[in-house]
Amino acid sequence: MNNQEIVIKFTGRNILIFLMTFLGISALGGGAALIISPSGKLLGGLPLSILEHSPFNSFFLPGIILFIFLGLIPGLLVFALINKPANRFAEYFNFFKDMHWAWSFSIYVAFALIIWIQVETIFVQGTGWLQTFYMLYALPVIFVALLPQVRIIYKKEKL
Repeated sequence: MNNQEIVIKFTGRNILIFLMTFLGISALGGGAALIISPSGKLLGGLPLSILEHSPFNSFFLPGIILFIFLGLIPGLLVFALINKPANRFAEYFNFFKDMHWAWSFSIYVAFALIIWIQVETIFVQGTGWLQTFYMLYALPVIFVALLPQVRIIYKKEKL
């Protein structure tokens, strides 16, 4: 493999890591703000009335869900995408048995983001630029993860 091929291969991986990092940091921030201020005041005064068609009476539980599933998990995936640790529990949920579980979970997180945004727009009965941004943000996560040069990095070694 020549230097150019190595650069291309790791550029795709680095983009995936960047995408996961940005998602994790933004969800940790948003989730923490909703947990600290379940009334929504910390995030520009989100009115509780937007939760009228949801099962929630405050932003506390949505904040916890956001913090964990779109904040902590992508943060842990950044570590796993860099170090590729073995994890028998995560491997149990890995539907792509020929790929490292961290690669698979990066795709799962992208789909979790799409589901999160869809459910959010149903509950609040509307969308804004932020929902549109994050809905579209999931697409490059999936596309970058599926790039051949990224898949090569996370393909499991044959025993």
